[in-house]
Amino acid sequence: MRVLITGGAGFIGSHVADALVTRGHTVRLLDLLLPAAHDKLPDYLGDHELLRGDVRDPDLLGIALSDVDSVCHQSAMVGLGIDAQDAPEYVSHNDFATAVLLAAMDRRGIDRLVLASSMVVYGEGAYTCGTHGDVRPGPRAADDLAAGRFEPRCPACGAPLDPATVREDAALDPRNTYAATKVAQEHLAAAWARSPGRSVTALRYHNVYGPRMPRDTPYAGVASIFRSALARGDPPRVYEDGGQRRDFVHVRDVAAANMLALEQPAPPSFAAYNIASGTPHTVGEMAAELAAAVGGPAPVTTGEYRLGDVRHIVASPQGAASDLGFRAEVSFADGMAEFATAPLR
Repeated sequence: MRVLITGGAGFIGSHVADALVTRGHTVRLLDLLLPAAHDKLPDYLGDHELLRGDVRDPDLLGIALSDVDSVCHQSAMVGLGIDAQDAPEYVSHNDFATAVLLAAMDRRGIDRLVLASSMVVYGEGAYTCGTHGDVRPGPRAADDLAAGRFEPRCPACGAPLDPATVREDAALDPRNTYAATKVAQEHLAAAWARSPGRSVTALRYHNVYGPRMPRDTPYAGVASIFRSALARGDPPRVYEDGGQRRDFVHVRDVAAANMLALEQPAPPSFAAYNIASGTPHTVGEMAAELAAAVGGPAPVTTGEYRLGDVRHIVASPQGAASDLGFRAEVSFADGMAEFATAPLR
């Protein structure tokens, strides 16, 4: 199989490329190499074919898609989006670019797409109330966060909620600019896939970490931010009280999920899957694990917060296990021990 990987020079895209080549597939990488994400050409790309350019360029896409069987769409502008001024750039890089890509695939007759989506499409995760059962809390109020009241409450009675596991059939509820663009990407891809013979597999990544993660850039995730602090000899600064629950999934497992999605029989039209380890941990636990691995200072919880953040989001990976044969193989302890000293970008 010959696969075009957009964002192929990046953290996840490059690992997907390596995994596919290991399985005997041929890859072509397309990447804009934005200065905000890359200060130079990455040295881990090896002999992979790389086209430098913009997914929003239809002429370039005509070249990139030649002799391609499938597309693995990884490129995106990531992060929450700080304010309304960021929205045009997010929409352009994420949604407009996806629309241009889908149109180019239509012209080339390419009917198979694996789309990098995200857990952020859900907003808050799943919750239950002892009185009202399954509920969906509203956005957390700034006054509550400032007062250190971080846990969402039942919208009906105000009682504390118990976090539960979110499945792919949960309602989508984006709560920041980036999340809204990821939902739009899924909707654009699903609309494209309604034509006969087309297929989209959307992989909703949870908190991905591992070697080649960007550091000290707008694309750095929380694990990378903690790594940078420890490298300076500083304690990781953990927002809120550190009790936010997430599912940390290693980038090699994410790459394997992409490979499985491309190699499995194409789903009819559109299918979405959680790509997660199935074993949640708190952000505080992750910071402590990294600090212990390098003998660095213990994390400090700051009480700081970001309005666009959610409190808990833990996924069920059962759909990906049953349909794709995906099961995460890298344990939290092993993955964090490796990541604590792994090369970053």
